[in-house]
Amino acid sequence: MDHRATVERYFQAMSAGDLDTVGAIFADDVAIDWPQSGERFSGKETCLRIFTGYPGGSPKVLSVRRVTASGDLAVAEAELEYADGKRYLSVAIVEFRDGLISRETDYFSERFPAPEWRMHWVDRD
Repeated sequence: MDHRATVERYFQAMSAGDLDTVGAIFADDVAIDWPQSGERFSGKETCLRIFTGYPGGSPKVLSVRRVTASGDLAVAEAELEYADGKRYLSVAIVEFRDGLISRETDYFSERFPAPEWRMHWVDRD
C-alpha cells in the first residue's frame, strides 16, 4: 500500500470538499483526535459531519510541505486556510489499517515571528 499517496489524495479531497473520496479513504471506525482542544471524534459518519459542520466550510489545504510514511503510519505537514481567512500550520499523524485511515491525530498552530534573540541561528533558504 502506498500510504503516502493516500494521505496526499485525502488532503486533495478535503481541499476540494470531496467527502465521498474522504469517506472511501476512512475505515468505518476511524477516530480523529485533536489534542489541543481535547476532542475525539469516532466513526466515519461523525467525522464527515464534523468536516461539513465547520462554519463557512471545512478548511482548505493550501499546501502540503511533506508526507512521510513507513509501515502503517504516515506524518504530514500542511498549511490550512479557514473560511475566515486565518491560516494554520498543521501536523497530521495518520494510522492505517487494511489500507484505510483508522486514526488521525492533528496538531494546529498559527505562524508567529521568530524572536530576535535567536535570529542569528536561523538558517535562510
